[in-house]
Amino acid sequence: MDVIQGKALQVSDAIISCQLDGKGGLIPINDSEVIDCDRPCWLHLNYTHSESADWLMSTPLIPDTVRAALSGDSMRPRVSRLGDGFMITLRSVNLNTESRPDQLVAIRVFINDKLIVSTRRRKVFAIDEVLTDLQNGNGPVDGGSWLVDVCDALTDHASEFIEELHDKIIELEDALLDQRVPPRGELALIRKQIIVMRRYMAPQRDVYARLASERLGWMDDDERRRMQEIADRLGRGLDDLDASVARTAVLADEITTVMADAMNRRTYTMSLLAMVFLPTTFLTGLFGVNLGGIPGGDWHFGFSVFCLMLVVLVLGVAWWLKRRKWL
Repeated sequence: MDVIQGKALQVSDAIISCQLDGKGGLIPINDSEVIDCDRPCWLHLNYTHSESADWLMSTPLIPDTVRAALSGDSMRPRVSRLGDGFMITLRSVNLNTESRPDQLVAIRVFINDKLIVSTRRRKVFAIDEVLTDLQNGNGPVDGGSWLVDVCDALTDHASEFIEELHDKIIELEDALLDQRVPPRGELALIRKQIIVMRRYMAPQRDVYARLASERLGWMDDDERRRMQEIADRLGRGLDDLDASVARTAVLADEITTVMADAMNRRTYTMSLLAMVFLPTTFLTGLFGVNLGGIPGGDWHFGFSVFCLMLVVLVLGVAWWLKRRKWL
């Protein structure tokens, strides 16, 4: 297939529908023209939209084996080679409003030398960055550079989020040095984010490495080298995540220790107070039985003298505890 009818690529609710012009820009697709396939066409769809879903299920331009994958069945990052193309599933940090970054969004791509079909449900900001570059005339020139640019943008967002996690862990460590315990749930959220990132970014690094090793006519050696550099960069981010797992474990142990020490100090203080007032409690209980024969019961200064004795007794016990270095 050397040409494609423009109407075959017309999807009314498509997010992006264009052809790369080979100079870093794009050409909108017109339904009345015949498109020469010397440069790839790019369709970016939301597979939850009805027209896009119908096109994915009916178009002869994509293999039957990738229709379900493009419609959202595939979740974990993976890559499958289909002749001279790939079916790729990738995950992106969620930068949408009121969403946590660790709630990763999926992007699915079928790509060969003539056609690029990418699908998503939630917005993927890496796609917007590539589109902006194309609109400015400094974007990818072919399918290989398009794939490298998308993977590069995805990795940039992942690296930035990993760096943010690293900074949060440093803040928690500094707070603990000052004996300040973080709010309940803050450390648990960080650990969850690390686990989610580690779960999806590890296979995504393998996807990049696989793409760098494949020999296809529409990916040159420079693009494969760039893809390997992206895989290596994501690998360094994974190393940081592994280190963060160990650091958060140490933080959890230290928080437990700080809280236990605080509880022990409170318990120790209460025990000392009980010891200080134990003799006075005994005496007040003894003199409060209201039976005949209590010493000083008929004396006008008896109560005052008794209170003075209690004060002296408390001070004496406190002095004794201080001498024994209990206080």
